[in-house]
Amino acid sequence: MLAGCSSRSEEPHRPIASQPQPLHHARHTSAGFENNYGDLPRESFLKWQWERITQGLPKPPANGYRFPMAHPDGAFLKANRSVDTLTWIGHASALVQIDGVNVLTDPVFSERASPFSFAGPKRKTPPALTLDELPHIDVVLISHNHYDHLDKPSIEVLNRQAGGPPRFLVPLGVKAWMARIGVTNVEELDWGDETHAAGLDIWFAPAQHWSARTPFDRAETLWGSWVVKTPQGAPRPYSFFFAGDTGYSPDFRDIGARFGGFDLALIPIGAYDPRWFMHAQHVNPEEAVRIFEDIHARRAIGIHWGAFELTDEPLDEPPRRLADAVRNAGLPADVFTVLQHGQTIRLNTASQAR
Repeated sequence: MLAGCSSRSEEPHRPIASQPQPLHHARHTSAGFENNYGDLPRESFLKWQWERITQGLPKPPANGYRFPMAHPDGAFLKANRSVDTLTWIGHASALVQIDGVNVLTDPVFSERASPFSFAGPKRKTPPALTLDELPHIDVVLISHNHYDHLDKPSIEVLNRQAGGPPRFLVPLGVKAWMARIGVTNVEELDWGDETHAAGLDIWFAPAQHWSARTPFDRAETLWGSWVVKTPQGAPRPYSFFFAGDTGYSPDFRDIGARFGGFDLALIPIGAYDPRWFMHAQHVNPEEAVRIFEDIHARRAIGIHWGAFELTDEPLDEPPRRLADAVRNAGLPADVFTVLQHGQTIRLNTASQAR
């Protein structure tokens, strides 16, 4: 279950003024941080595991775990500072290049989403780029501290990248973890906080989830989603939303009302079965479409599927269900889709893949 960033001067984060509830300061109690719209139910983990054993779940995907892989043009990505692109690396890891800035979301390049090299969820699909193949990363966005989103070896390598470390933007409480592994170019944010990094305007926003890296630190650090915009007057204005990992909640209507829509959204579509156990913490494809509508996105890409076999649905099911959900919602088929692992799209003409 534990599996589950050359810039202008950096300014301290500041709260958003006059924002509506519940996009505000996170609450913190003796039991840890809480979600805005009710805490998660404590369902029986042992019951879920027993069901998996007795029902032979998860069933293997029809493709035999052989997902199509695109081959990113690493030389282009390293040199690129003029074309806005998105490259899906795998799971929740994506490279977004906007306004000449390289942003990396939840970088996980290890073979396992686990504290151990010998146990825990193992990759079924390798990352489409290696850490050495990445361009110089300016900003890293971390959604929360679960092992399939916050990977110590990947963070350490990025911190040593040539040309200096990226600016790591993390939820409340994660900065101390970063310091313990020697990473200091870190800023932690609460829900509603705004900061600036590498010339981009960035906000930390809510999500409905939880955090833990051990059996003893549940909800001690925050979780959430990220809003990224080019500054007013930018030559190529652009905005994107990174949902991280989340169940469905009214938080997304609040985010849509606050920010007024996005050019691009990265929304999780996998790790949703069984619903009785996962419904509050992981959206299914139908709920992902509701998020897309709530935040008023123009285009979305489904993430958080196809890499780690974390839950009970077949690993290749989420894209099929997403296509059905988009159609059933009466939306054009191309507004919310998935990419092949490693596929790069140009964001100003999203139908053109490189």
